[in-house]
Amino acid sequence: MNQSIVSQMEVWHYPSRKELGKSVAEGVASCMKTLLTQKETISVAFASAPSQNEFLDALRADTSIQWGRIVCFHLDEYIGLSEEASQSFSNFLREKLFNLRVPKQFHAINGMNNSADECERYSQLLQAHPLDIACIGIGENGHIAFNDPHTADFKDPLAVKVVKLDEASRMQQVHDDCFETYEQVPSEAVTLTIPTILSASLIFCTVPGKRKRDAVRKTLYGPIDVQCPASLLRQAKCFKIYLDDESYSTVLEDL
Repeated sequence: MNQSIVSQMEVWHYPSRKELGKSVAEGVASCMKTLLTQKETISVAFASAPSQNEFLDALRADTSIQWGRIVCFHLDEYIGLSEEASQSFSNFLREKLFNLRVPKQFHAINGMNNSADECERYSQLLQAHPLDIACIGIGENGHIAFNDPHTADFKDPLAVKVVKLDEASRMQQVHDDCFETYEQVPSEAVTLTIPTILSASLIFCTVPGKRKRDAVRKTLYGPIDVQCPASLLRQAKCFKIYLDDESYSTVLEDL
């Protein structure tokens, strides 16, 4: 394990995805437990993607977390996809975590509802339960949640919004084996906006895999610009990014 500081961000680097996932889970669990000594309930948002598998597996294995005092959200959801669909992000989190570790509440985004109404409903829930912790990833195009470069707004006035996904985001779902073809990937989604994500007191970012190398480099060292939405994470209150050998190698080359 190697740890460094880049622009006030903690960068943690591990040889394998398993070691990375275990470390993220330990960090998140520790922060949850500390916060629960200070507050009756806390609010945590989770990303839903294969990149989070090892982290969620390790977090689920920690039986000392008081899930009954934790209100949970997720970052985004496809429009037009039911919660029962295998590709649904809320379904992913139930299978990976919440079916076995039952939180006080898990507020799922309903992709089948009227989109404007759903954004308003979810915004009100987030207002009632401001995020203490956000557990996120970074997309191949530098997106966080589904804030792709063409829709990312660093000063977004909305808490939750509807977005049209760009080609890179939709292709990533194919690369991740979530869909067989590009055409099967929904073209629109509901997402937490960038200001909502950055409002969290603590952000843990899990980014394994060689396909994320360029996005990681831009996040850590590129200009803070909507062309890499994740670059704004350098201004988060407290941000920790966890990388494996595949996502970390070449990060420091040619700078």
